[in-house]
Amino acid sequence: MKYPEWLIKKVQKRAHGMKLEGLNEGAGPQDPALMIVGEAPGRDEIVSHVPFHGSSGKELMKSLALIGLTRDDVYITSVVRSRPYATKTVFSKKENKDVIKHPNRKPTKKEVLAHAPFFDYEVAHVQPKIIVTVGGTAIERLLGPGHSISREHGQVIKQTPILQLNVAEDGYEWSKEKYTLIMEYHPAAVFYNRKLTETIKEDWLALKPYLDIEKD
Repeated sequence: MKYPEWLIKKVQKRAHGMKLEGLNEGAGPQDPALMIVGEAPGRDEIVSHVPFHGSSGKELMKSLALIGLTRDDVYITSVVRSRPYATKTVFSKKENKDVIKHPNRKPTKKEVLAHAPFFDYEVAHVQPKIIVTVGGTAIERLLGPGHSISREHGQVIKQTPILQLNVAEDGYEWSKEKYTLIMEYHPAAVFYNRKLTETIKEDWLALKPYLDIEKD
């Protein structure tokens, strides 16, 4: 989705001074089978301009294939659309000196709030019937604090409002529209814990009946 210039300028102003790099717009059809919401783009996504590119994207495509979908069937975005980065000084054996690195990091709550207009704009235009959150940051953006992906993965919440930017644009309020919300592990979770492979597979397969209902 191409964001309008006024929206980009608005978010840039809200995020001024934050350690965020580039802009990776959400992508997918206007009438998707479902909307997938992640945390934030990494270095690969900022370079390619493709949401969920690279190794985590390959894992996500495997999960979609389990339920008969491809990237072309879904809308993919994240709650922060620029890459959050850290600044670290590390010793490089190759260069035999300290060098400055800028690795990916988890976005802060302020950064998520700063990028709230992007996500609200996408939801308003895509109008998804099913929203799949991948990872804890996405869950908190849509449902607020107090949620845990390790406890709630695979759960389905039917006809629930989600959080959107309030009128003052300094916090959130509940949407009037309601959605079917499904919570899944982030695709990259398997890189840190291979034991989750079967669990993630089962969670995505459990999603299929709800997808079939929307098709009918």
